[in-house]
Amino acid sequence: MAVLVMAVLQLLLLLGPAPGPARPTVYFQEQFLDGGWVRRWMISEYKPDFGKFGLTAGKFYGDPVLDKGLQTTENSKFYAISSRFKPFSNKGKTLVIQYTVKHEQKIDCGGGYVKIFPSDLDQKKLSSNSRYYIMFGPDICGSDTKKVHVILNYKNKPHPIKKLIRCKVDGYTHLYTLIIRPDQTYKVKIDNEMVASGNLEDDLDFLPPKKINDPTVKKPVNWDDRFEIDDPNDVKPEDWDEPEYIMDMSAEKPADWDDVVNGEWQYPRVKNPLYRGEWKPRQIENPNYRGVWPHPQIDNPNYSPDYSIYSFENISVIGLDIWQVRSGTIFDNFLITDDEEYAEDFGDETWGETKGPEKEMCIKQTEEEQARERAMEEKYFEQQFKKLERKTQSGRARAVKSTVTKLEL
Repeated sequence: MAVLVMAVLQLLLLLGPAPGPARPTVYFQEQFLDGGWVRRWMISEYKPDFGKFGLTAGKFYGDPVLDKGLQTTENSKFYAISSRFKPFSNKGKTLVIQYTVKHEQKIDCGGGYVKIFPSDLDQKKLSSNSRYYIMFGPDICGSDTKKVHVILNYKNKPHPIKKLIRCKVDGYTHLYTLIIRPDQTYKVKIDNEMVASGNLEDDLDFLPPKKINDPTVKKPVNWDDRFEIDDPNDVKPEDWDEPEYIMDMSAEKPADWDDVVNGEWQYPRVKNPLYRGEWKPRQIENPNYRGVWPHPQIDNPNYSPDYSIYSFENISVIGLDIWQVRSGTIFDNFLITDDEEYAEDFGDETWGETKGPEKEMCIKQTEEEQARERAMEEKYFEQQFKKLERKTQSGRARAVKSTVTKLEL
């Protein structure tokens, strides 16, 4: 028995320690914790009037150092800035893109998304015309557009997601995460909570449809797909037909009307109150209704599966290429990795640690501002009361008037 145990121990020593879980690969990570960000990030020179970025934690924050990020500083400007990292391919691997956005200015129109570029990008010429691999993040414009973009480049053409994903608009910092897997599935998370998921081929129009209508089959002639029909028993009333406009017989010819100069005077035309429009018979349920005809489907001969939709070669640049009407957005905690769990932990350790104190500080500032406004209002009314009181006292010398109390004011 002892010999057997020794043999097993020797075998384990030869094999070495059991392999643990694969270590996450971090391709890019930026938290702006040092002054070197100005060297790591390059501002585009494509336009001379691009908006400028500053480094700040904003008006309210959870931590004055950890919450520092790139902030847009000029209204009604285009912005273009990017940072380069070692090129890599996500072929056969998960790709996770994550960062935080804080619209503390309560943005009314502007982008808050990032773009992922190939290694051949000329950063000094970055613009909206630059070819990108992935565009991801919130976009807000008015009351209609409040969505999260997920756009992937396929064969040099951008393909947006067909789903509507709502973004956050409350002015606090929020964590946005896009996960693309080798099985061609994806997931979108906001604040480490899933808000959308699916299959890339199904939710983005990369490929022709797998099935199409059979062109050799026609809908039967006797197939009735009308849900409602005209009521054959409904008859148009005899007094229905009335002209839309009639002459106003109550009008009188102006005294200064000159038939030679103005032409023969005619009664003006006015809307006929008896006009009811074109008569249409009432609708009833069609007793022969058979529903929508199901067109037979066949395999699309032009469809060919592509299992590499998710993958990109020479991923090497992350950038901001946006327009903002009202500036003030802060971008921070950028991360590109191949590990979903690492990204979630990173989000919890950054955004997760400061979101609570940030909100508390914002609420406190709001309460203090409201208190100052109330104090100013009270001071203003106090001054107005004193002015009115002086006028009242002055008036008593001339006439007896009722006293105006402070409460009445």
